[in-house]
Amino acid sequence: MHGVLLVAQGLTCPEVAALLGDGSRSVEYWVRGFEETGLAGLQEGERPGRPPRLSPQQRGEVDAVLRKAPREVGMAGNRWDGKTLAAWIERQYGARLGVRQGQRVFRPLGFRLRKPRPVVAPADPQRQKAHKKNSRR
Repeated sequence: MHGVLLVAQGLTCPEVAALLGDGSRSVEYWVRGFEETGLAGLQEGERPGRPPRLSPQQRGEVDAVLRKAPREVGMAGNRWDGKTLAAWIERQYGARLGVRQGQRVFRPLGFRLRKPRPVVAPADPQRQKAHKKNSRR
């Protein structure tokens, strides 16, 4: 509403957009909506967006599968990651997800992605001592 009022006072849409931190296209949409339907034109409507690829039932099944090791459900690896989960979902439901989309499934289900850290073998102190340049042999 402030944007429409500023345009009514004589400012241009790009000037109002710069003041409010929005895009000038948004300000133009606000003004057009107000001109066409009054205050009702400024209300945000529901935006349906793309429908989810998995049903609520399938999400529940994915939740149950994530609580198991990947090997228990016929996948390779010891930990779930986006690539493994996306491959399992495609095999199970035929829904193709990218790796990043597979990673995004974790958080809404209460999981978080953790990358395994490599473990370095402990060094042998005797061999280290023998290898040192200035060590007394």
